[in-house]
Amino acid sequence: MPKVLIADSLSPRAVDIFKERGIDADVKTGLKPDEIKAIIGNYDGLAVRSSTKVTKDLLAEARHLKVVGRAGIGVDNVDVNAATASGVVVMNTPFGNAITTAEHAIAMMFSLARQVPAADRSTQGGKWEKSRFMGTEVTGKTLGIIGCGNIGTIVADRALGLKMKVLAYDPYLSLERSQALGVEKVELDALFARADFISLHTPLTDATRNIINAKAIAKMKKGVRIINCARGGLLVEEDVKAGLESGIIAGVGLDVFPVEPPKSSPLFGRDDVVCTPHLGASTSEAQENVALQVAEQISDFLLTGAVVNAVNMPSVSAEDAPKLRPYMTLAKNIGSFIGQLAMCEIKAVRIEYEGHVSKLNAKPLTACVLTGLLAPQMETVNMVNAPILARQRNIAVTEIQHDRAVDYQTLIRVTVDCDDRPRRIAGSLLGNDRPRVVEIDEIAIEAEFAPHTLYIRNQDKPGFVGNLGRTLGDAAINIATFHMGRIETGGDAICLVLVDQPLSESVLAKVRALPHVVRAQVLRF
Repeated sequence: MPKVLIADSLSPRAVDIFKERGIDADVKTGLKPDEIKAIIGNYDGLAVRSSTKVTKDLLAEARHLKVVGRAGIGVDNVDVNAATASGVVVMNTPFGNAITTAEHAIAMMFSLARQVPAADRSTQGGKWEKSRFMGTEVTGKTLGIIGCGNIGTIVADRALGLKMKVLAYDPYLSLERSQALGVEKVELDALFARADFISLHTPLTDATRNIINAKAIAKMKKGVRIINCARGGLLVEEDVKAGLESGIIAGVGLDVFPVEPPKSSPLFGRDDVVCTPHLGASTSEAQENVALQVAEQISDFLLTGAVVNAVNMPSVSAEDAPKLRPYMTLAKNIGSFIGQLAMCEIKAVRIEYEGHVSKLNAKPLTACVLTGLLAPQMETVNMVNAPILARQRNIAVTEIQHDRAVDYQTLIRVTVDCDDRPRRIAGSLLGNDRPRVVEIDEIAIEAEFAPHTLYIRNQDKPGFVGNLGRTLGDAAINIATFHMGRIETGGDAICLVLVDQPLSESVLAKVRALPHVVRAQVLRF
């Protein structure tokens, strides 16, 4: 039974979901890093929110860990690179708290427009300062959204409902999508120049870090109000303070900070700044949603191999996972076949998908090919880290999906460029679920992938088969099946001999010594 550690507070319903799915879930919250490190080796999955830090050191102790599920959008508390290197899938729940976070951004906008927090403090302090708190309407104003993903899209929808004009800057937002949303797609400088309100909804990356700085503020419309409910580090607080003091910025709403909880900030103590303690996802509905989602996602992965909302590997839906599984097995076996034969520096991999498989999601299949290919040369490689390891080794990977008639209902062909010569293996499925090799270096041959397979490259000469059978028989090696293919009579040939027990080095040496044998090697699948 798979085991999952719930290290941060989640809805009790999440625990119920794990148990209903047949997964042993332990709830141990508030543990110190060393305490988690001491027990993490016992678990297949880890469910967290923002408190637990999934570091490289923690992952080093997680011998059996397969998946980390973050109940929320961001994965700032997870070392994704280290997880990927360790072959651990990292998932988040990008949709569970999208509405809640978007609503908080809208609430911040109204708070700034009408100076609600400062007016509240003044009134409760016994004052009546109506003239001091002169606000501004949002109707007819222009909202600039930086990052028009899940949350940004909802903010745009709500702003349009308030009769605002909406500008959107997002490199990944197409013109067609922007038109469908009813927003105007613009460049960043145009957004700065035209927006009355700016709301940030982008992840923290090298491209977005400090995106609101002195240079950006200088381009903004006088009296702009800025809202950040996304990630701390998107704006330079000292530059924003200078913008407030100069009058370019009329107000700032912050729900996130570079360091949380913040001990201090140059923006604290100002009436034109509204701060909340990272409340974007803090509603009962959102907490319930993300907890249930992460429990379902972790369960699906551990039980079926489904990958949903992963940040470091291709998605495979729970519906598609059973369909893809035989193809994934085939892909991994083909990669393993070449990897065991080609013990050399691999320069490039060409993967061709033909027939039925060409219509499926190729990314997880390619990851499986690379896993099998690299496994003979590396101790720890799986679907998660294989593409990364390939890039680190400067292996060029090409995927081709052919839409053409083929001899087989489905076919995966892998060609590897090595130092000496290219190697090519093709495989198919028998009965839609039994992987078979059908081609080796342009030689047609059909055989299953077996735990003990004797691969022989030989010259097609009389007496070879008899000598081989006699050698194996003398060594008490039982032949399960025998498969042979050749290019032409008397020319190059390949034998795949599936045997019932392992071959010792002494028996293999006798096979290699037989006449007409060019190469003999044991393959394991």
